[in-house]
Amino acid sequence: MKKLFLTIIGAFFLSISVSTKELIPLTIWIEENDQPGTSGYPKSPMQAPSVYIEDHMLSFETNHADYVLNIKDENGNVVYFTVVFSTQTQVVLPFTLSGNYEIELIMGYWLFKGCITL
Repeated sequence: MKKLFLTIIGAFFLSISVSTKELIPLTIWIEENDQPGTSGYPKSPMQAPSVYIEDHMLSFETNHADYVLNIKDENGNVVYFTVVFSTQTQVVLPFTLSGNYEIELIMGYWLFKGCITL
């Protein structure tokens, strides 16, 4: 009986610690009008940042670059923007936003795009 009780208590605490954060799949784009130099596209590979969403909170991994964050509605209008500094690991989006949005992270001529639902 004691073993069953400890198993149930352990499962309860394990279920509480499970996070509902979801990784936002981001595609990588190069801003055509802002390419470096005259040699065309950059030669080195670029990895999209890991950005997670839980409710209205975006979470970034530590040691990331500075980004301009745009949230666009279904018509392509920017409804929210901010700068995410390299020292920030979280950004809370306005609770007035509800529905489907496009997320853009801009770092120089690199553009990372994804879709989120709030």
